Amino acid sequence: MMLSELVTTTEEVAATSSRLAKIDALARLLARAEPAEIAPLVGLLLAAPRQGRLGVGWRGIAALDVHHAEASTLRIADVDQALDALAAASGTGSNAARSSVLGGLAARTTPGEWDFLTRAILGELRTGALGGVLLDAIARASGRTPAVVRRAAMLSGDLGITAHLALTGTAAELEAVGLQVGRPVLPMLAGTAATPTAALELTGEASVEFKLDGARIQVHRHGDDVGVYTRSLADITHRVPELVEIVRALPAHDLILDGETLSLDEDGGPRPFQDTMSRFGADVSRELLLRPWFFDLLHVDGRDLIDEPLSTRLAELERVASDWRIPGIVTADAAAAEDLSRDALAAGHEGVVIKAIDSPYAAGRRGTSWIKVKPVLTYDLVVLGAEWGSGRRQGWLSNLHLGALDLDGEFGDPGAFVMVGKTFKGLTDELLKWQTQTFPEFETRRSAGTVFLRPEIVVEIAIDGVQRSPRYPGGIALRFARVKGYRSDKTAAEADTIQTLRALLRG
Repeated sequence: MMLSELVTTTEEVAATSSRLAKIDALARLLARAEPAEIAPLVGLLLAAPRQGRLGVGWRGIAALDVHHAEASTLRIADVDQALDALAAASGTGSNAARSSVLGGLAARTTPGEWDFLTRAILGELRTGALGGVLLDAIARASGRTPAVVRRAAMLSGDLGITAHLALTGTAAELEAVGLQVGRPVLPMLAGTAATPTAALELTGEASVEFKLDGARIQVHRHGDDVGVYTRSLADITHRVPELVEIVRALPAHDLILDGETLSLDEDGGPRPFQDTMSRFGADVSRELLLRPWFFDLLHVDGRDLIDEPLSTRLAELERVASDWRIPGIVTADAAAAEDLSRDALAAGHEGVVIKAIDSPYAAGRRGTSWIKVKPVLTYDLVVLGAEWGSGRRQGWLSNLHLGALDLDGEFGDPGAFVMVGKTFKGLTDELLKWQTQTFPEFETRRSAGTVFLRPEIVVEIAIDGVQRSPRYPGGIALRFARVKGYRSDKTAAEADTIQTLRALLRG
């Protein structure tokens, strides 16, 4: 397949607001693809190349001085091979190697093709071809049931692999995709409520559990082999040997556990989230030990549990990991839930999570089966830009432009981010220094006073609420927003939505 076919299709998709028209255009493209082209196509459509990190930023692309081709000659396979070379470049001379690969690729593209590729590489492709739309297109192109395709994508954790299987395999092979020990799956996500009482009204009888300010982990064990993964499915096994030792000692041969980890201070209280995250990006330090708290069990000794009710999963979790379970109770009594929430806060934790006791494990989904309750309203937003500071903050990137995810395209393209406010409150000198050093790596453009960023950096923001505002396209603005901390464990796709924030107007 020619690259020009992909570019033409993305232009067609971007030009329509009709979800059905987007699905039709993408389905036609996928149906024409050769088997080896399917995964690369999906990666480019999602602006998330299958190779992962390429080591390429806006500055490196902007520095190129090339003359583009007059006619289209590049095939998808040519592009994929070039991206392989970018991802493989490392060590001394890697910058020069990447520049050479980029320059060669740019010279073989037409201006329109190069514009598409740069936006796909930098994660700025805004066509409305979100995962949900693409999943439906895969189902249509393959003739498979959308629910089966969606489940396979959730359990494989890879939309490219799912597309390849749906389009080249049999229906039985697609339906057979299930949990596999050693292959992480997308985590189940929680909605938000103001109080435990309000949450219980949605869930009915529930497991009410401490909400820790820790890092989400998924742990897989097969015999003595243990793998530990973050919520973004990154493998951190070599960073957390103490967690490996704990899971290796549990009374089972095969396990997939879901939980949180954090470090404790000398008094047994939780350390700040940043202390926990420091273990994920640095060499192992026995001075800062992590402890796991498991709250779900997805598989045990050949038995998949994700379709079983939470009550069954918790009974099995108690059997195999009772010493490492997160504190909680099962109740339908609002007063008991409120009491446990107070206990969690008194112990220094964030609040509680309330989970319907009859709910299955919906990998990758956010709904009303799991609901988190925190006394302070906190939301995960995306940094869209930062303004240069003044006065004492002169020379530092300070005031943040904050965006919420617009999943449905209610205020623009589906999957775009809607600006909801700015803040410089809560930024320590350490964070200001980090922002100034880090943000240029995500830069897309700048004005005299602002550096605009790719929407990839997630920051946890505490607010007192929202108010109606014509200043921003979503019609709301944050009230008294302040930074709690950056969430390097979360991706932009996990940010809170503009619809969630707008719902506060009715709260």
